[in-house]
Amino acid sequence: MFYRKLILPVLAALVLTACGQTSISETSEQSGFVQVDGRHFVLDGERYYFVGTNFWYGAYLGSPGPEGDRERLLRELDNLKANGITNLRVLAASESSELMRAVQPALVEEPGEYNDNLLKGLDFLLAEMAKRDMKAVLYMNNFWQWSGGMSQYVAWLTGEPVMDPDKTGEWNAFMQNSARFYRMPEAQKWYRDVIKTIVTRTNSINGRRYNEDPTVMSWQLANEPRPGSDADGRPYFEHFKNWIHETAKYIDSLAPKQLVSTGNEGAMGALRDIELYREAHESPYVDYLTFHMWLKNWSWFDIHNPEATYESAMKEAYDYMNAHVDLANEMGKPIVLSEFGVERDQGRFEPGTSTQYRDDIYAAVFDLIHERAAAGDAIAGTNFWTWGGSGRAGQSDFMWAEGDDYTGDPPQEAQGLNSVFDTDASTLEVIRAHAEEMHALDKP
Repeated sequence: MFYRKLILPVLAALVLTACGQTSISETSEQSGFVQVDGRHFVLDGERYYFVGTNFWYGAYLGSPGPEGDRERLLRELDNLKANGITNLRVLAASESSELMRAVQPALVEEPGEYNDNLLKGLDFLLAEMAKRDMKAVLYMNNFWQWSGGMSQYVAWLTGEPVMDPDKTGEWNAFMQNSARFYRMPEAQKWYRDVIKTIVTRTNSINGRRYNEDPTVMSWQLANEPRPGSDADGRPYFEHFKNWIHETAKYIDSLAPKQLVSTGNEGAMGALRDIELYREAHESPYVDYLTFHMWLKNWSWFDIHNPEATYESAMKEAYDYMNAHVDLANEMGKPIVLSEFGVERDQGRFEPGTSTQYRDDIYAAVFDLIHERAAAGDAIAGTNFWTWGGSGRAGQSDFMWAEGDDYTGDPPQEAQGLNSVFDTDASTLEVIRAHAEEMHALDKP
């Protein structure tokens, strides 16, 4: 049997306390590198299925600087592990920007200049995840504005004012501007410097090189990279496809033991054309597929009119999920639903408010994922959006300001919009139950 990027396990630690939280008190076996065998992940010779979350701010909490809170980070990791959540999708590179809603500080202060506190924060996060035998998916850029992202590279290179859709409302123009990034060789050199700096970094906490650390399951090219806007992106699709292939090949050359994925949303991130999605992901250096699903953002579900929209939204969701799993089966690659999220009932943001519809939608999504995985199909796991944990909004309008807690919702969205908080008992029960089902599939 051929395993893509085979490697033996290394050491770390995990024990469970009587109260259901994890504490790290002794050294035991850490699992090895996640590999690909056909349309499945394998880990230490067994199938690997997971329940994960988006935890984009993990390196921020791990920072020794003023943005950090290492005590909170340890509590969050323990809570995640206790609830069966073992795979974290994390922002590994952000760009300093004048964008109104971009997170501050940023890891890339300008091309070639890096924030040492955030690099050390990523070190701390990965070292603590290793102790808990958790896996990380690290994404290296962003099509959207909330972490600087591709439009910031365009601004650095051209000297033009950074295009800010939160001020102008011109989202079509913003997407076209972000996609210019793929066609700028100098911007690609800067981006590859970021990739090399992080992928080959030696962890200051445990001394491991990142590309030798089995905690890192995958390097992801970007968060939701698109060819451009739906209206005007088609002429630039070949540039997008070539960027995926060449960047994935470059990362593979630096980290041959680890996997590479794109971070793409699926058909909705490929000009709403699943055949273009297929074509963009045929590169042999893309080890597995990703897709996202946003019932509200794509106008399928209205939390203010849930009874009238729930049934049709779930039909759209099932069709979208099944189409992407079917395609992954055809392509012979695993696939991960690496973002999906739902608002709290009545569009509320506060912890403690009802999550009935969120719980129902999570359960329905998880049921289909488990059904397809149990049947041997290519779906391997999920990363729900997003983990808020003990974070709480600091402003009366729920919008993030520098110095506030990180809640999981990015700075351009209300804090609490899609976050699962540590007090959301009913949602956590849905997640725990699904984790038990998925982990039961690990052994053949």
